[in-house]
Amino acid sequence: MRIRASVAAVTGALALSALAVPAAQADDSNTISSFTQSVEADAAVDPADDVSGDTTISNVVVNGGKAVVMGATTKKTFTVSFTATDDSGIEWATAVLWHGSTFDSLDGGVVPNEDEAVCTKVNDTTSTCKHTFTVDANYDLLNKLAGGWKVWAIAQGTDADYVQKDNAKGFSLQRMSKLTVNASPEPVVKGKTITVTGALTRADWESNKYVGLSGQSVVLQFRKAGTTNYTNVKGIKSTTGGALKTTVTASTDGYYRFTYAGIASTATVSAAGDYIDVK
Repeated sequence: MRIRASVAAVTGALALSALAVPAAQADDSNTISSFTQSVEADAAVDPADDVSGDTTISNVVVNGGKAVVMGATTKKTFTVSFTATDDSGIEWATAVLWHGSTFDSLDGGVVPNEDEAVCTKVNDTTSTCKHTFTVDANYDLLNKLAGGWKVWAIAQGTDADYVQKDNAKGFSLQRMSKLTVNASPEPVVKGKTITVTGALTRADWESNKYVGLSGQSVVLQFRKAGTTNYTNVKGIKSTTGGALKTTVTASTDGYYRFTYAGIASTATVSAAGDYIDVK
C-alpha cells in the first residue's frame, strides 16, 4: 500500500543518514530532507497528524518512562511501546525517533531495529506495539542532539484506516554526568574546618571523553553515620573544568557528597558519599 511504501522510504532515509550527520558531511542534508518529503509526497500527510478513519495511537512510552542517558562511549538498546486501536483491529505499526524544532526541519533521527513493530493483540480492536532502538555514542551522536526528542508513529487497521503522528510522544536523550567528592582532612577534630572538593563532568559524544562542566549549581549534602538520608548543607557552582570546592565545620561522623539536578541536555547525578571521621 502507499502508506507502507512511504514508511519504507522514511526508515530507509533515516537508516542512511543515521542519528547524526557526521561533521565531514554536515552540508549534505538531502537524506534527512527526503525523510519528511517522502511522507508528504506519498501519503499526502498533514505536517502535524494524518488520520484516515478511526485508527488511534496512545500510551506511548519510551525507555520505561525514563530519560535515555548516554555516556561518552555508551551503546544502549531501549524499548518504545504504544497502544494502537481500530474498529477492525490493527494490521501493522511502526515508529521512528527524531530531533529538531519541527518534523520538516529535523536534524537527527534513528530507525528501529525491526522492520515493523511487534504488535500483540489485546482484543478485537486494540494491540500493544513495541519497537527496540539501539544508539551508539561512539558513532551516532553529536552534542547538539542532547535534549528533547520526539516519537513519530504510524498504525494501520485491517480495513486500511490509519493514523500518523509526527509528535506522538516527547522524551529526553541526555549526556551522562559524573561527580567526584573528597572531604579532608580525615580524621578531623570537631569544630575544625573540613574542605570538600570534587568535579562535575559530562559525556562529550564527539570526543568520546568526559569533559568539565562549569557554571552549574551543585548541592553539598551530608548523611550522619548510622542514618540513611542525606540533607542539604549548601549550594555552590562548578568553576573552570567543572571544579568544586567548599568548606564546612566538622560536627559529627558521616558522609559528604555533591548532587547535581541536571539540565535538559545533561542527566542528574549524585556522587558516592565520602566518609569523614570526626574526633
